[in-house]
Amino acid sequence: MTNVRPFKLNDLFKFNNVNLDPLTETYVMPFYMQYLAQWPEYFMATKAPNSDQLTGYVMGKVEGVGEKWHGHVTAVTVAPDYRRLGYAQHLMKFLEDVSEHVHNGYFVDLYVRASNDVAIGMYKKLGYSVYRRVIGYYSGEEDAFDMRKALPRDVHKKSIIPLPHPVHPGPDD
Repeated sequence: MTNVRPFKLNDLFKFNNVNLDPLTETYVMPFYMQYLAQWPEYFMATKAPNSDQLTGYVMGKVEGVGEKWHGHVTAVTVAPDYRRLGYAQHLMKFLEDVSEHVHNGYFVDLYVRASNDVAIGMYKKLGYSVYRRVIGYYSGEEDAFDMRKALPRDVHKKSIIPLPHPVHPGPDD
């Protein structure tokens, strides 16, 4: 199995093998640095056994107010050679645990390309459901599904009741 450890600033120079994938969003360096500074508890990396090579990472944040207080998965990705080995599920579980036990969130949410059937299937197996469709979320060209998983604090599962119609991206998206 892979090793899991906190993501380090130096890892930004080692993750090309993970990010060079058409379905992985690559952000500018200050974006990663902001997450690492503000929400270090949500930023984890996996590395290959007996190597310093990164095999994947998850980064997220906590946001919202009241019953909308939640963990958000900004990115979870695994290098192509290490996919379908359970790494993404392990990283997702980590982020869910931080959201539940450290931040006492009501749910975890994420955005996924509406065309990414493999990822959608994985998230559904992990207990996520489609909350809403966000029109043109990806550069105005592709829709996203906002998928959510209720945490124990949301006793009545109100956070995952799906919206009946698609929405356009707003300032909170």
